[in-house]
Amino acid sequence: MIIETAQRTRQTSEYYFSVKLAEVRKLVAEGHDVINLGIGNPDMMPSEQTLTALSEAALKPQAHGYQPYVGTVSFRNAIAEYYQRTYGVTLNPSSEILPLIGSKEGITHISLTFLDPGDEVLVPELGYPAYRAVSQMVGAAVKEYPLQEESGWQPNWEVMEELVTPRTKIMWLNYPHMPTGAPATEELFEAAVAFAKKHKVLLCHDNPYSLVLNKKEPISLLSVTGAKDVAIELNSMSKSHNMAGWRLGWLAGAKPYIDAVLTIKSNVDSGMFWALQEAAVAALGNSQEWHDDRNAVYQGRLEASEAFLNAVGCTWDKKQEGMFLWGKLPDSVESAEKLVNNLLTEKHVFIAPGFIFGPKGQRYIRLSLCMPKERIWEAVERLKS
Repeated sequence: MIIETAQRTRQTSEYYFSVKLAEVRKLVAEGHDVINLGIGNPDMMPSEQTLTALSEAALKPQAHGYQPYVGTVSFRNAIAEYYQRTYGVTLNPSSEILPLIGSKEGITHISLTFLDPGDEVLVPELGYPAYRAVSQMVGAAVKEYPLQEESGWQPNWEVMEELVTPRTKIMWLNYPHMPTGAPATEELFEAAVAFAKKHKVLLCHDNPYSLVLNKKEPISLLSVTGAKDVAIELNSMSKSHNMAGWRLGWLAGAKPYIDAVLTIKSNVDSGMFWALQEAAVAALGNSQEWHDDRNAVYQGRLEASEAFLNAVGCTWDKKQEGMFLWGKLPDSVESAEKLVNNLLTEKHVFIAPGFIFGPKGQRYIRLSLCMPKERIWEAVERLKS
């Protein structure tokens, strides 16, 4: 006898990469050398000071007990200092910052905190699949808002005015944008804050890519005047500090929003490992030289990835930021799904099809820069052969 699962399990499906990586593992087990350009899994190490702080902290007796639900004082202070130094944003570390076990966790906590069944959520038609999936899991209605390719993948605010209703509760925003790499701009953030204020919508900005191959000073949505009235921001150490597996992130925003999310979060986990938080403090103090060196490595990989897109016949926008490269397929390629499957089975190269980020991605592919440039060049040669 099998006990029937909850309705929410039938409203979503297993994460695409979970399924596809099982195929990759099967090929590797069969002895094939698979080059994985599909996953944004940073392969470089955290800074030496980060690793030293972790190992030293783990040896201390106080490291191994339960920790505060709101994170340690030192971690929250380090986040506040980081935001001031990086974005010019002032945050109160005791009331406007909530550490998270990775920012992906925050998407669920925010949704559980602010959405009732039947509420509406504005989700970009191309974006991180979790925005859509979690909204559906909590019983909200997802409304996709259009992004204009000809305008650098910016929201179409005229259409947004038609989409919003009295039931609209949350709007998800993510710039630098994944998967298109569209940069963040002050004008975009100002327009988003104005829209949220006009319609009394909570603006949720996901900001993990602002320090990766950014072509200007990084921007936080919270730098916009009045943003804290209607906006909260997720951030993460996964991409910016090479710490994806550490699961370290946070939510920043006004105290009422932080307190509300804490009512949910405190019933879900029991705090974060103290040594991880101490290591995060060290990582947030990484020098600009450390970040520049990491970006120099990504730049070399970007050049190899552009050669890969050339080999496929793709076109792409040179203004992209972040750790991915988004390419538009030529008419000669039948479909992204068929291309991805053929490359995996015939060339043993895995890339991400654009449709997993939304229906508008049917004619696109995404390459990850989380692979040594030599391996990306090897993938280029496999395509040519």
